[in-house]
Amino acid sequence: MTLAENTPRFRPRITLIDTLRGAALVAMASYHFTWDLEFFGYVGPGTATSGWWKLYARSIASTFLFLAGVSLVLAHYPTIRWNSFWKRFGMVAGAAAAISIATFFATPNEWIFFGILHCIALGSLIGLAFLRAPPLLTAGVAGLIVLALIIDSQMPGTVRSSLFDPRFLAWTGLSATPPRSNDLVPLFPWLAALLSGMAVARIAMTWSWLEPLSRVQTRPNLLSLAGRHSLLVYLVHQPVLIAIVYLFSIINPPAPVDPVQAYQASCERGCVSEGNDPGLCARFCTCTRDALVAQSLLEPVQSGSIIAQGDERVQAIAQECAIRSQ
Repeated sequence: MTLAENTPRFRPRITLIDTLRGAALVAMASYHFTWDLEFFGYVGPGTATSGWWKLYARSIASTFLFLAGVSLVLAHYPTIRWNSFWKRFGMVAGAAAAISIATFFATPNEWIFFGILHCIALGSLIGLAFLRAPPLLTAGVAGLIVLALIIDSQMPGTVRSSLFDPRFLAWTGLSATPPRSNDLVPLFPWLAALLSGMAVARIAMTWSWLEPLSRVQTRPNLLSLAGRHSLLVYLVHQPVLIAIVYLFSIINPPAPVDPVQAYQASCERGCVSEGNDPGLCARFCTCTRDALVAQSLLEPVQSGSIIAQGDERVQAIAQECAIRSQ
């Protein structure tokens, strides 16, 4: 650790970071607009939660958490400014709570109990423990989280367990069957993105990169202005987008959607996005569709009143259809 790194001093605001945060806001708005179009029936079911759009959403969340880690270091290393920290934490945590309350009444089956703001708030608390840790240690912990995720994806049950399935524990990210939510960003594995941002910021300080970065962009623009007020933009943009799509739906209502066809399309899209053969996916989804209809389970699965991954009847259907589809 260098003397300059360890000495509190004035740091110029790095406008480029604000701009990157603003760009992430634009990306998030574009994703949420697609989600809204799906919610109102203008695009096919599952569009926003599968394939390229799924990867897009994950990259946006990773960017926000990475930048949150960078900002945490820039604002509070080497000395934590407690008044500033708690003020910011209170704003983020309060906004997260407001979103939870609003969505609980608006979409009770898929309310947001731990979304991106919840993860940023809790991740920032955890990040305090890594502020003065060697950056390689912080990066190593982030790497271990990613490694654990990879191992669990190859050998399910290695990290996750049904013991964490209840909603009051699902925020950890260790649940085998997480509850349905319109925005679930659990601590595992997303803490890795925040810690990565912290490690990069500490390394940038060590190598005296902050001053050159502050000169990359010296004048604010619309993106940097949005980035400086990211919390406000985040809270406002989705209600505005929903209102726009809702008003449009009054003028030009979407075509009625057949729930059976909607399930088939969503099922096949999700199956193919996981790397499975399209023909196999078509057979599997047709089999599960017919069985769900026969047992009057299709509507409860689509509405979220029952969780497919945690329902024994649905799992039995899936297992039988997987065998028949081979």
